[in-house]
Amino acid sequence: MQPGSGEFPAVSVEHVSKRFRLPHSQYHTLKERVLHPVASRHYDELVALRDVSFDVAPGEFFGIVGRNGSGKSTLLKCLAGIYGADEGAIEVRGRLSPFIELGVGFNAEMNAHDNVLINAIMLGLTRKQARERFDEVIAFAELEEFVDLKLKNYSSGMAVRLGFAVAVQVDADVLLVDEVLAVGDASFQQKCFDEFDRMKEAGRTILFVTHDMSTVRRFCDRAMLIERGEVLDIGDPEDISRKYGEINFGQAGGGEVSGGAGLPRVQITGAWCEDAAGKRVLALPPGARCTACMEVEFEDAVPDAGFSIAFRNDVKHTIYVPGTEQEEPRPFAAGSRAVVRFEFDNWLAPSRYTLTPRVHGGARRDLLDHREDLATLIVDSTVYTGGVADLPTRVEVRTL
Repeated sequence: MQPGSGEFPAVSVEHVSKRFRLPHSQYHTLKERVLHPVASRHYDELVALRDVSFDVAPGEFFGIVGRNGSGKSTLLKCLAGIYGADEGAIEVRGRLSPFIELGVGFNAEMNAHDNVLINAIMLGLTRKQARERFDEVIAFAELEEFVDLKLKNYSSGMAVRLGFAVAVQVDADVLLVDEVLAVGDASFQQKCFDEFDRMKEAGRTILFVTHDMSTVRRFCDRAMLIERGEVLDIGDPEDISRKYGEINFGQAGGGEVSGGAGLPRVQITGAWCEDAAGKRVLALPPGARCTACMEVEFEDAVPDAGFSIAFRNDVKHTIYVPGTEQEEPRPFAAGSRAVVRFEFDNWLAPSRYTLTPRVHGGARRDLLDHREDLATLIVDSTVYTGGVADLPTRVEVRTL
């Protein structure tokens, strides 16, 4: 255990396993079951979690990362009591507030006012406390104009804002947050990040599931990497982020992130974006000056290194790739480090962008290192044109 360590962990998970039965055939009527009574007994078993153990200290921000289907969300649902563990034990000390799935706990036929009160009470507030904090919940969610609207008419982003606003108002000792926050718009995600900073300062214990490694490195005290339901490693967020990237690109399975045997050893250790003042940022408005940065360590000498960073939008289309193709390759000595910066005016369309930095070398531009989705930039605007970039344009309209 680490931060704020008291005598006992805030969350303790010991040898937890969870399995699901997947029937070969699914029947929806009584007639189908009567006609095929034996077939429904055949099923496959999916092991979602296998012998998972870890402790989280009071006041710790603990990241849980892994690829899709690795068991992250199943683990959070076991912690929240939505699923029961088949084996092992889970202990949570203090009030728990889960925010782990879009729409869970809300009644689509009820309006925001009634949903907020009911959910706040279910999460441990008294009726008086729920009523007193209602205005704060709605203000945080920025839904003042939609209080009387039924939730079935809410967009997914509006529902996310409402759910998270309720969860953070409960003053829980332990908060569970799933990657559902990615559904929210860019400005609200930034508001959530500000709330994370506040909760860290207040000593709250937070378990956070995400695919965004820049968020892990920014907020988490420790992180845990899960693959196929098993814990691969627990440790420093930077190390876990690197191993997550290696798994995504195949290194953990025997392949390599970089170009292969015989090539110089190079390691990308970080990537981020800066604003015009040189401050690291997660979000920028259109038109703002932006600098995309990458940090590189050269274990071996590279006589002709080149660099690039690919920007992919929220549907994984590559939109922009600043690089050094027009520059002369530079030599780097063994043991040296470098920070590479690409400065540009941000005319990317509103979206959530992931940054994938690359280092290459040699006449064939061999890939020396490659870190998939190592950082994130959110471009937020009230105007959406439908294009992938919103270039500055002079408009002239003449009446004839």
